[in-house]
Amino acid sequence: MNRRTLLTTAALALTLGTTAFAQDEEITAGFIYIGPPGDGGWTYEHDQARQKMEAHFDGKVKTIYQENVPESADAERAITQMALTGADIIFTTSFGYMDPTLAVAEKFPDVKFEHATGYKRSDNVSTYSARFYEGRAVQGHIAGKMTKTNKIGYIASVPIPEVIRGINSAYIHAKKVNPDVEFSIIWLYTWFDPAKEADAARALIENGADVVLQHTDSTAPQAAAQEAGNVITFGQASDMAEYAPMPRVSSIIDDWAPYYIARVQAVLDGTWESTDTWDGIGKGMVGIGEISDAVPADVKAEALAMKDAIASGEYHPFTGPLKKQDGSDWLAEGEVADDGTLAGMNFYLEGITAEIPN
Repeated sequence: MNRRTLLTTAALALTLGTTAFAQDEEITAGFIYIGPPGDGGWTYEHDQARQKMEAHFDGKVKTIYQENVPESADAERAITQMALTGADIIFTTSFGYMDPTLAVAEKFPDVKFEHATGYKRSDNVSTYSARFYEGRAVQGHIAGKMTKTNKIGYIASVPIPEVIRGINSAYIHAKKVNPDVEFSIIWLYTWFDPAKEADAARALIENGADVVLQHTDSTAPQAAAQEAGNVITFGQASDMAEYAPMPRVSSIIDDWAPYYIARVQAVLDGTWESTDTWDGIGKGMVGIGEISDAVPADVKAEALAMKDAIASGEYHPFTGPLKKQDGSDWLAEGEVADDGTLAGMNFYLEGITAEIPN
């Protein structure tokens, strides 16, 4: 690239209020992780996406990451340090990093920040998440069809709308195919703690659950179910296929790579701007892992048909009639939930007997 081209590119960038990078100029993309890349779940998939993104750009992009960063003051320190090392864009990949990300972004206006699963943005902070509840609908259908005890256990992480949506979606779809289904929910108040996750799975199984769902990050519940025998599970965030065909009979898979590639490309092009992204099965951000042969053929066919209907937009997992837990009307026959209500969901649906913790 000659000097005149460089000057023209720089002038255009100033005009647009963005920074375009020269073709031979390397940029740095940083990642802040709640757990280790080897967790087999949430962080594993973010790290796989990081590696795919780096390989895609073939030397144009350098990536760095810090793992096991608590959702505390440590997060702000870690994000700050990453910005100080020269990162051009930083992905903070857990809900509790929301306010620390905004605080650091204010101090580093020239750095781009991307916060996963949050809802607060600024000029240099974007947010992104996936419609995990779509995958929960498919899981709920399989769970309701396969339980023999009619008791389904759910290991929940942190009581935020994302997790509550997932519980509601799984429950209503299990209930549709099995009116006798009961849900038992254990809240761990953490995303990643293999010991606690295993203990929760064992407690649910001892209480009669023969299906265990999880919204936590490790494979510990899979191992606990395998030890117990005659219990089915679903991979969370990652395929967890090492436990197939039993206990893991399917999974929700998070695919972040296309998003990371697109957002880093925008930084390279000088076109990055603050946006909010919430995609699901249709856009490929949520995948349904292979349904194993442990699932009866007719149930598998029904689950795949639901997946396809969700992907095409023909079916929405939150379609009325639906009532709230207190019996009040929420959605009328055929009415579909709006994104605003889903994004802030803080209530259970009718039939769930547990309480949402404060």
